[in-house]
Amino acid sequence: MKKKYLIGLIIGFSALTSLPTMAEDKPMGFFVTSVGSGKGGDLGGLEGADAHCTKLAKAAGEDKREWRAYLSTEAEGKRGISARDRIGKGPWYNAKGEMIAANLTDLHLYNKTILKESALDENGALVNGRGDKPNRHDILTGSMDDGTAFFPDDKDHTCNNWTSSDKGSAMVGHHDRHGGGNTSWTAAHGTRGCSMDDLAKTGGSGLFYCFAAD
Repeated sequence: MKKKYLIGLIIGFSALTSLPTMAEDKPMGFFVTSVGSGKGGDLGGLEGADAHCTKLAKAAGEDKREWRAYLSTEAEGKRGISARDRIGKGPWYNAKGEMIAANLTDLHLYNKTILKESALDENGALVNGRGDKPNRHDILTGSMDDGTAFFPDDKDHTCNNWTSSDKGSAMVGHHDRHGGGNTSWTAAHGTRGCSMDDLAKTGGSGLFYCFAAD
């Protein structure tokens, strides 16, 4: 009896250890870029930003998905492209297999999961937030709080549609939900300009969110 019992325990343990891990079951579909373009708000437009997401994801071992930067654009006399319309329908998980959001409604209306501890970069590392040196919690979005593009106005919210590294401004969110009394991960405030120096003055370094759109 004891021998049969021990054999049963060994078989059961082997079955448990052969189960896939959480991260293996749920491939990464969301990350904050570990580095920006190096040109401030000039990301090479949406195409360049998407390519940057793809490059970083591939280097991290995730090269089988279509990646999109969470960025909106502006257009004269009408609304531009909305970030939320570019990123698929979810669900999305971070590099550690933790759910960020199940769908677009969960991502924007009910979201309580994008925090410093979960808004990781493509390698699963924490991104500096308020209180860290340097602070890098300003994440470029060019979007309103619900992920939509701004209505036409006389202000620049997208660093000239992500092509300016000098004049202009961009809307940023706070991935750590801290700073200035605004906890929005999409629309906390505008930047002082579009250069790397200007982005750094309010706590940023040209980082942005990337989502798997497939």
